[in-house]
Amino acid sequence: MNQSPTASGPTRTRRSRSHPTREQREATRLTHALADVLGRSVRDARRRARLTQAQVATRIGVHQSLISRVELGRGGVVALEVWVAIGVALGRPLAVSLSRPLGEPREPADAGHLAMQERLLALARATGRTATFELPTRSGDPRYSIDVCVRDDRHRVLLIVEAWNTFGDLGAAIRSTNRKVAEALDLAELIGGDRPYGVAAVWVIRSSVTNRGLVRRYPQILRSAFPGSSRTWVRALGGGSAAALQPGLVWLDPASGRVSALRLRARRDQGGQRD
Repeated sequence: MNQSPTASGPTRTRRSRSHPTREQREATRLTHALADVLGRSVRDARRRARLTQAQVATRIGVHQSLISRVELGRGGVVALEVWVAIGVALGRPLAVSLSRPLGEPREPADAGHLAMQERLLALARATGRTATFELPTRSGDPRYSIDVCVRDDRHRVLLIVEAWNTFGDLGAAIRSTNRKVAEALDLAELIGGDRPYGVAAVWVIRSSVTNRGLVRRYPQILRSAFPGSSRTWVRALGGGSAAALQPGLVWLDPASGRVSALRLRARRDQGGQRD
């Protein structure tokens, strides 16, 4: 006898469709975005190294088509060890880290530069001098300003203190500082009246592996542009003594906030000759 199902009888359960969670969707989006950025970086690094996709593939033991997929932004499922191998083959080791926790306030884009300026302002005020943040050198145009301008009334000098977290165009940076020195002369004359203040400039460079490498690479350029005594500048910034008459360079340790002397040494080329 056939029995028909009733409202109270057994019913067939329908298999629930699996829906990705919000976290899974976000992870997928970030994976695609990261794979695209890394893929373009691989392509650019490979071209700068003048290597073909096949040559890179041979170096790490994979097929050329995998390198092609990576460069097209389709490397989201590629194993981490392959990404590491690609970086090593191109002389650009992969560097990864977890970002800030979700929900935390985002740091300003120039946080590193701001931290250096904060420290320089504190050093100036600790020695009884007046310090100004982002002092404009052109009336009505805030794009042209001194990172930290220190007014030293004791020695009657304006100190143009430029903080460098990273460098983009070294030549343009030097030209910018020279222009600021020239423009600050009018302000020095205005402040001093019959006895105009002097103007002196110093670069305070973040002590990092990248910046130290840049200093080692271009010692002659930096020595020519900044012949002032680094030790004298360290004493001027940290202790309030008279600044060097010529532009100078000093290091700033981002961890301790300590200012230290920067020594320029000539490089040796492959033949052992100094530059």
